[in-house]
Amino acid sequence: MRALSGAIITVGAMIGLGLTAIGIGARYAHDMAIDKDGNSRFVKLSQMDGPLAFILVFCACVAVIGLAITFVGLAYHHHRREREHLWERERTGGQRTTV
Repeated sequence: MRALSGAIITVGAMIGLGLTAIGIGARYAHDMAIDKDGNSRFVKLSQMDGPLAFILVFCACVAVIGLAITFVGLAYHHHRREREHLWERERTGGQRTTV
């Protein structure tokens, strides 16, 4: 369940990042991509509007946290399943028949 929750958080953050990318593209589409010398020009994070920069950083942080929850949840799940399997083998170990 932890891994599923982390995956849902990550998906939400990825959708938010996609919408933020569309918003940034719409906001800065009128800026020229090439300056007068022919060099490519990019909008830096420090030059962006405050709300766009905030939501970009926020969604990126949430995506990283969601991925961490997913991987830790999966690792815990596999560890727990292995303990359950060993306990079940130990519990039924004396009843095996030999061939």
